[in-house]
Amino acid sequence: MMGLATEHGEEKTVVIDATYLKSHRSATSTGKKGGRGRLIGRTKGGMNTKLHAVSDSQGRPISFFVTAGQVSDYIGARALLSSLPNVEWLLGDRGYDAEWFREALQD
Repeated sequence: MMGLATEHGEEKTVVIDATYLKSHRSATSTGKKGGRGRLIGRTKGGMNTKLHAVSDSQGRPISFFVTAGQVSDYIGARALLSSLPNVEWLLGDRGYDAEWFREALQD
């Protein structure tokens, strides 16, 4: 699968992480009844969306996943697992430190 990064990067290391995107207060309205959600959730910092991303070793994006702000990093990791390239190293903070994730990566 061709990602967003070019083919010229280091091919043995990728990075996974998530960040919050602050939502404007007018973005929190759901609009019409029965409409689709906007992936905005309540967090300590207010109403936020969370962007989960996998990047190459130079910080160029490979794949993204967007969730509501209060969603765990585990959910993003599970969603991005199938888009991870075959590499030697995956760097991530302790939000991705789970036995099921390590086992899935080994498989």
